[in-house]
Order: sequence, then C-alpha cells, then structure tokens
Amino acid sequence: MKNVVYVLMLLFTAVSVNAQCAMCRAALESSDSGIKPEAVNDGIVYLMIFPYLLVALVAYAIYRLLKKKKQAQEN
Repeated sequence: MKNVVYVLMLLFTAVSVNAQCAMCRAALESSDSGIKPEAVNDGIVYLMIFPYLLVALVAYAIYRLLKKKKQAQEN
C-alpha cells in the first residue's frame, strides 16, 4: 500500500520542465544558424531511441535465456 501511495504522490507532484543542453541552446539562439528548434528536438529524440533499443534487446535476450533454462528443467 505504501508503494502505491508513493507512486501516486510522485505522479501528481511531477513538474514539467523544458531543458536543453548549452550547445543546443547556443545553436538555437544564434540568429545566423538557421536551425529550427523542431529539427534540434527531433535530433535529440532520434539519439535517445538507441539507448532504449539496447535496453530492450538485452531484456529480450535475458527473457529468451531464462525461457530456455525453464524448458530444459521441465524436460
């Protein structure tokens, strides 16, 4: 029950923030760069996909390994 309360408190007290790294902010604030903010944000999202894919692949590999071990024990 305590865990549920903690999770609910965390969800309801979450604060939305808009953050950028110093390099991204400098590129967007300079008037001669011609870079659109949407393009920079899309690039950041694109770069963040790969760590999540790696974690998903490792989790899937562990799942398959455990499934094979379980099947070997049953036979």
